[in-house]
Amino acid sequence: MFQKLLLLLALVLIYCSNKNSAIITAIGFSILGYFVTNFLIPKVGPSFIKIGLFGKDLSKPGKPVLPETIGAVSAIVYLFVVLSYIPFIFYKYMVVTTSGGGERGNVIPSHEESLNSTIFPHDRLCEYLSSILCLQSTILLGIADDLFDLRWRHKFFLPITGSIPLLVIYYVDFGVTYVLIPGFIQRWMQLTASTIDLGGLYYVYMAAMGIFCPNSINILAGVNGLEVGQSIVLGILELLNDTLYLTLGSKQARAAHRFSAVLIIPFLGVSLALWKWNRWPAKVFVGDTYCYFAGMVFAVVGILGHFSKTILLLFIPQILNFLYSCPQLFKIVPCPRHRLPHFNEEDGLMYPSVANLKDEPPKSWFIPILRLLNCFKLIQLEFDDKDKSKIISCSNMTLINLTLVWFGPMREDRLCNRILQIQFLIGLLALFARHAGGAMLFGHDNLWT
Repeated sequence: MFQKLLLLLALVLIYCSNKNSAIITAIGFSILGYFVTNFLIPKVGPSFIKIGLFGKDLSKPGKPVLPETIGAVSAIVYLFVVLSYIPFIFYKYMVVTTSGGGERGNVIPSHEESLNSTIFPHDRLCEYLSSILCLQSTILLGIADDLFDLRWRHKFFLPITGSIPLLVIYYVDFGVTYVLIPGFIQRWMQLTASTIDLGGLYYVYMAAMGIFCPNSINILAGVNGLEVGQSIVLGILELLNDTLYLTLGSKQARAAHRFSAVLIIPFLGVSLALWKWNRWPAKVFVGDTYCYFAGMVFAVVGILGHFSKTILLLFIPQILNFLYSCPQLFKIVPCPRHRLPHFNEEDGLMYPSVANLKDEPPKSWFIPILRLLNCFKLIQLEFDDKDKSKIISCSNMTLINLTLVWFGPMREDRLCNRILQIQFLIGLLALFARHAGGAMLFGHDNLWT
């Protein structure tokens, strides 16, 4: 009964939105996206196993076989959703406010802010279509990775291909490459200018963001529900930031964050359906496709919405996880193929997994750093019983294992929930720092201007 009421609500929202708000349209289609994804996942799961797309859940008794790459289902449904409501978003431009079904004639006067243009907003449609093209390319690259199991050194730079349409549209439509200089630096260096133009370096930064966001979600993975869960938390935080600008921001800021919300809301719909099947105890695996897709959604809204630095603030846990993992990623400390937490079948709890330093010792110069990290409980070391000065193992350097070092062994679902709580709290603090700290550093906050 509840599901039928939700579907009815979705249809009502879509019907009522054609002359009003793109946000209402996004909510209606998001509900439809949830139901379609939720319906398809159990239907296609056995087919994925038949064609060899499956994996073993190493953190369960008996290591059950589960269908993999199911995140592709959510990603494809998302594409259909964002394509389907293009006519609804631009309905008021195509029919209501033009003299003849979208012709470039005179506009019938309207009181809405968004209709002050005298012609159809082709720049907005161009941004929207380039976002879809970018996400579609990323999804195809993710599926290729899941099918062919590409090596990290090969697939790490794949997302930059998908981000090319974004960079081109940014150059043509916006093209701003300057950044603000904090007030205290201006005073300290006695600068007269309040900005500095980075030129081509700004595009390098945005391309790096297109690489980092998808890969960072892929690195922070390995626990039931974590890839989807962190994406949902990031989506909620970004939607909260969008809401602030839509209610308090300037006209230009509202347009950018309306664009962001229109992409984030259906993403949350399909992700919640996937999380239902991927959370503990998981019935499906999401695969690399979803990680690339989810990360690129945030890169898209950050770049084309012109608030990429705010997006990176929300990615602080992923950034810290990457930096924390660097000693193993760059082979300073031995890096096993799988750094998943160790599952103990006797008590059903997860323990920090370890890297063997006895057979493969770390770089000698890094040993004092390991000891220092151990003193601050940022890593867990095991010493030789006979020679206490000799390190024989260390916990693998991931945020997942670090959480177990801090809080002790716990069940897999509780481990996932604890990491998501940390993500959400850090995200809230990051948003507060963005708007409160930004005003102190630069003398103003664009939320109020």
